[in-house]
Amino acid sequence: MDSFELNKIIAAVLLVALIIIGIGKLSDAIFYVEKPKTPGYIVEVEQAATTDAETKSDAVVEKIDIAALLAMGDLAHGEKVFKKCAACHSIVKGGKNNIGPALYNVVNRQVGLVDNYKYSKALAAYGKNWTFEELNGYLIKPAKWIKGTKMAFAGLRKEKDRASVILYLNKNSDNPLPLP
Repeated sequence: MDSFELNKIIAAVLLVALIIIGIGKLSDAIFYVEKPKTPGYIVEVEQAATTDAETKSDAVVEKIDIAALLAMGDLAHGEKVFKKCAACHSIVKGGKNNIGPALYNVVNRQVGLVDNYKYSKALAAYGKNWTFEELNGYLIKPAKWIKGTKMAFAGLRKEKDRASVILYLNKNSDNPLPLP
């Protein structure tokens, strides 16, 4: 191939590129559409600042049937799943606090009330009891349920796992609560 043929190929490629660009510019000039200064309609979007209380109320609105959830649970499965928790929590009567507080008698106990354990400010100020609903919400994702908790556990996504652990925690009590 001589240089003249190479020049013809390069010229053809450049000509095609220029034609494509030129057609685009020409069509923009022919079919020019002027955008309106004001839109035909206005979409109003309400900006709401979410606070912890609003987030909590949203979580309450999405209330689940705790009786149906607990019906999915199984004590043997709960004991198996609780092994994840046993790395930080004790479940035996008179058990000592580890990285996390002892969980014997936790169901219906006030949040942040175990002696000789230093809770995060968020848990100490929470002021509610560990009901079945609170435990379920907390076990989904602790850091999201109570903002500021120092519990770094990712949570239990599966409903059966949460229900089983709640049943297991309820069983490990001096006075287990009746199931709803």
